[in-house]
Amino acid sequence: MTLRWGLLSTASITGALLSSGHGEYVAVASRSADRAEAFAREHGIPRAHGSYEALLADPDVDAVYVPLPNSLHVEWSIKALEAGKHVLCEKPMSRHPDDVERAFDVAEREGLVLMEAFMWRHHPQLARTRELIAAGTIGRLRVVRAAFSFPGRPDGDIRLQRELEGGGLMDVGCYCISGCRAIAGTEPERVAGEQVLGGDGVDVAFAAMMRFPGDVLATFDCGMSYAARDELEAVGDEGSLFLDDPWHGRSAEIEVRRPDGSVERVEPGRVNSYALELQNFEAAVRGEAPPLLDRDDAVAQARVIAALYRSVDEGRPIDPHER
Repeated sequence: MTLRWGLLSTASITGALLSSGHGEYVAVASRSADRAEAFAREHGIPRAHGSYEALLADPDVDAVYVPLPNSLHVEWSIKALEAGKHVLCEKPMSRHPDDVERAFDVAEREGLVLMEAFMWRHHPQLARTRELIAAGTIGRLRVVRAAFSFPGRPDGDIRLQRELEGGGLMDVGCYCISGCRAIAGTEPERVAGEQVLGGDGVDVAFAAMMRFPGDVLATFDCGMSYAARDELEAVGDEGSLFLDDPWHGRSAEIEVRRPDGSVERVEPGRVNSYALELQNFEAAVRGEAPPLLDRDDAVAQARVIAALYRSVDEGRPIDPHER
């Protein structure tokens, strides 16, 4: 079974899927018919729809990719599911855990696959990093450190708009949260955050600390107002594992750093994370494999995001499970 994909937007991020070398793309939608038609011509997509509703009504579309602004992710994921389409929703699905639960309730009711699109989690560099930790390569895991940032965005960018749930934590900090959770292998017991505001009231710089079971601490910073950075590190009592390009996976090299200063480089192989994401999604639709990122993972991710924003608002550490 080959899934026929519909793109629910002409957003630039759709280019990553289109250039992955995987997937059959049969339709694209925009709120502007002219924009949809231009995009379809440029990318060789057979059909263009002048509304999102028209794409969801297209009988030749099996699955929908939702790369809309953050505030619209859950709303249009649910509409797509109710239209009988499987859904790959761009990260972060939401900063509201209850909304994520609601979307998965619909997916389960309709017997469809819903997955949050953290493509980096599909790259073998993460699996290899976790294998090295499990093998005791760095001794006992003590600290996880992450960063993701880029220089300022122009006025009017959707990432700077509060109404669209923009901000550095939502845009790139969600990768850091995902990375710390994946390396720790469990969920945080307590989180605390600090932010600097910009745009029309969104965080343009965010720093956080998280405490995981087993006395594992994690720290990260993220934002869109300072120099570009992109890294993830697992620190143990006998060394560390450093990933210089964890989120994009273009270099896909793990540095094993020893206490004596020596460095061993492990290369898990260069692959296209988007292609692996699509392959896993399609296998889940066929019932051949579970989705790598399931309901539990998406809800846990949203809980941490919500807890960090609440920590900023209340000026105290927050348990992500606290109501």
